[in-house]
Amino acid sequence: MAHSFAMTIFQGHRLRKGRFSETGRPYLVTFVTKNRERHFADHSLARLTCQRLHEAEQQSCLKNWCYVVMPDHVHWLFSPLEGDISRIVKMVKGSISHKAGGPLWQKGFHDRAIRNESDLLPAARYVIANPVRAGLVSSVCDYPYWNAKWL
Repeated sequence: MAHSFAMTIFQGHRLRKGRFSETGRPYLVTFVTKNRERHFADHSLARLTCQRLHEAEQQSCLKNWCYVVMPDHVHWLFSPLEGDISRIVKMVKGSISHKAGGPLWQKGFHDRAIRNESDLLPAARYVIANPVRAGLVSSVCDYPYWNAKWL
């Protein structure tokens, strides 16, 4: 049975209630800019965000599977190697805001645990195809703000 990876974005305290993350498990995380402002339509901010997602893996706290930086949100598929996803997302969002010179993000984030290895590649395809579904480009090859482990 095919899985749909379309998500509803929720806010704040409801997302943190009962959140548990497991080391090594892949998570599909989405975080949104405050008021859905299109901060990442700006090339320099979009590149900065890609750089920070890449650097998070270099700091050895996670394994990146893939990500896409959209004009007003980020989809990120990663596995925490230490710590929990809340700490990792807070660190990355804070680092991006700090380097950008001010707050960018709505509070909280949405996460979905990838429970079966067979769901990892479909989740990655969902992430990478987001700019095409949003009508920003006709081919993912034309969108510059993404990366995937399989390349």
